[in-house]
Amino acid sequence: MARARALKVKTKSGKHYGALTAKDCDVLEALLWLFHNCKTGLCFPSYESIAAKAKCSRSHVGAAIKRLEAAGLLTWVNRLKRVREAGADLFGGEGARVRVFRTSNGYRFNDPGAAAVLGFLSKSKNQSGTSNQESFFNNAEPQRPEIDPDSSLSAALARFEEAFRKKIRDRA
Repeated sequence: MARARALKVKTKSGKHYGALTAKDCDVLEALLWLFHNCKTGLCFPSYESIAAKAKCSRSHVGAAIKRLEAAGLLTWVNRLKRVREAGADLFGGEGARVRVFRTSNGYRFNDPGAAAVLGFLSKSKNQSGTSNQESFFNNAEPQRPEIDPDSSLSAALARFEEAFRKKIRDRA
């Protein structure tokens, strides 16, 4: 928000605002503080919901998101829902088709001080996803907590782990 407020300052003579307007900051504030889930990193409200909380029009939300993205404060990706429907195929027989609906956009907030991210996975020119998404793709073995070898619980857990690993080896 501090970066957004700094970008709101007048930059050219004859203009009352800078790269962002006050309403752009209201849209960002609504996204950050009212819709963003800090634990999961998810944020996917509709334009109508954002407009209601930011007290602006739906069309301004779209324009504000474009300006916020251009300023490097957020990026977005379309969220899609696929629905399989029964129906006739081209030859009159029974068939099915898959329709794709856009449900909303998913938003990710960028740290303005961080280096630019490589890889562009969305329609947006910035990388999509959440800031904690890298943890899902980390293939490293998770660190084990320290276990007291004299504890009956740790002995039971060790037996369970060995049985589980044996069962997996037997399947392969």
